[in-house]
Amino acid sequence: MIKDSKNFFADKDVQVILGTLLRVGVISSMSVVFVGGLIYLFSNYSGLVDYEKFNPGKSGLSSISAIFSGLRSLDGSAIIQFGTLLLIFTPILRVVFSVFSFLIERDYLYVLIGLFVLCVILFSLSNKLVG
Repeated sequence: MIKDSKNFFADKDVQVILGTLLRVGVISSMSVVFVGGLIYLFSNYSGLVDYEKFNPGKSGLSSISAIFSGLRSLDGSAIIQFGTLLLIFTPILRVVFSVFSFLIERDYLYVLIGLFVLCVILFSLSNKLVG
């Protein structure tokens, strides 16, 4: 009976850690996007934007390496993109943490399911982020 209550607290602790991980990820992403937005507004306040024709490759921030090189120069749009990446990678980190928590509990079926989910997520992002 003591062993059951210990597992209950371990499960509850894992849930608290996962909730905190998601909360911290979203708040940090929001903060980075806000700071990047302020930098972008202060550095580009006089620029005119042409909304007549959409050009998605105009910013040049379509890969992780381009975003990190923009971060080194404190480019506001690169900082905003980095905040978006933080928001994307927060649930991925949650899946990774869940896999490790299932490994600790020796629940190998859920480890396999978690690894499958992680592989699907990474495969779906692989051609979008590497360039």
